[in-house]
Amino acid sequence: MINSLKWNRFRFRIRALGDLSLPQYKGATFRGGFGQALKGVTCALKRQDCGTCLLRDRCVYVYLFETPPPVDAAMMRLYPSAPHPFVLEPPETKACHIPKGECLEFGLVLVGRALELLPYFVYAFISLGERGLGREHGTFALESVFSEDSGIPRMIYDMTTQKLRAGAPPVVSEHLMRRCKALSSASKLGVEFLTPTRIKSDGHLLDGPEFHHLIRALLRRISSLSYFHCGQRLKLDYREWISRAQEIQTVEKELSWYDWERYSTRQKQRMTLGGFIGRIAFEGTFQSFLPLLVLGEILHVGKGATFGLGHYRLMES
Repeated sequence: MINSLKWNRFRFRIRALGDLSLPQYKGATFRGGFGQALKGVTCALKRQDCGTCLLRDRCVYVYLFETPPPVDAAMMRLYPSAPHPFVLEPPETKACHIPKGECLEFGLVLVGRALELLPYFVYAFISLGERGLGREHGTFALESVFSEDSGIPRMIYDMTTQKLRAGAPPVVSEHLMRRCKALSSASKLGVEFLTPTRIKSDGHLLDGPEFHHLIRALLRRISSLSYFHCGQRLKLDYREWISRAQEIQTVEKELSWYDWERYSTRQKQRMTLGGFIGRIAFEGTFQSFLPLLVLGEILHVGKGATFGLGHYRLMES
């Protein structure tokens, strides 16, 4: 499972050129601003509807933001889109006023073929900085971009040279295997949900998942990312995995609901999106689930991962 996925995480650092006015949770602002900037720098046929565009099948924006399943796909053929191959992890600060000169950092995870599109992300954020971000359209400069590689940060873009260095390779599996080994002796495992998490069961949002709900959501997300963006279909007995997951017991639960709003430019409407945050502890035998859980730390879980939702951290409890 770990070897089937190609991914890397990047750290972007921006400096405010004027005061920035941002919401407490900044995921929608960064993702929405990036989408508009990306469309502005990549769209060849301006004012053309994406659904009828002749270049749709070769468009970077469509691939990243609409990600249509191929007509001959063996998975999700009836869905309008497959999971997007990127995750934007917004700045952790809840401050709404970012004064001129202050720096913010945010994360970006790219999966599979999207790794080749890193220059588009860099250029789009340079463009977004010039156009302005947030309610007051405050401008910023993209100072640097680092790749995480195998846990060793490596600068791949800096503002002084304005050059993007050779593309960052996918993270090697040993990096995640070490993480699995560190948790392998746990009989009680804590999961801290750092950003609002939206997991559905039978069409309804859960206010706190059981372990099998978490595993179901991770199986859906990781298997589809592997298939659509890395060209590999995971050969797993899903029923057997879920059956074993139902044996894991919840022993602690300290969760609360966090509501936030975003305005969808594409759908022309304001949307309320909520999710649970906090901590759950599970007890049982986790070893076989660790590769899936560790990948989820990187790739997030549930709905809205491209906004940074569903970010969690595992800990031996």
